[in-house]
Amino acid sequence: MSYSMSVCVFCGSRPGNRPSYMTAAAETGQMIARNGWRLVYGAGDVGLMGEVARGAAAGDTLGVIPEHLMAREQGRRDVTHFVVTDNMHVRKTVMYMNSDKIVVLPGGAGSLDEFFEVLTWRQIGLHSKPIFLLNTEGYWNPLMQVLNHTVQEGFAEAGLLDFVRLADTVPELEQALKG
Repeated sequence: MSYSMSVCVFCGSRPGNRPSYMTAAAETGQMIARNGWRLVYGAGDVGLMGEVARGAAAGDTLGVIPEHLMAREQGRRDVTHFVVTDNMHVRKTVMYMNSDKIVVLPGGAGSLDEFFEVLTWRQIGLHSKPIFLLNTEGYWNPLMQVLNHTVQEGFAEAGLLDFVRLADTVPELEQALKG
């Protein structure tokens, strides 16, 4: 299967407390497949991660999972390409290396770790890939406050904020990804 762009999606392995998170995850996967893009994701079949994958099932998918999470995240094997890594760091690296753009949906500590790693890599010049936050129901507003505070307190240049783009809805995210 051919694709015109690879979109890495980092997101929660839990569904969250609001149905809108799962809906947005499904719509994100569907949007990626509809545009003929490849989904690069954590290969789990649980939470938002599984919902994104089910939404993108009609398209090209690359699932990347560390060996130790195969049982916990119920690693999907019905993806186009399936990679099992030794650890989380390698998982993130493989996902990043195989993507053109990065999208972060709501999630917990793991999603924050993934976001901050690619943001840090961007800040220190290791890549220039755009990073998008799908801000479903304002989920990422507190994170943006922390990033603004970091800049205001002199621990980062103002340009850090330019590396992150918010999209409140999946259609808005789709337009941003096309840009």
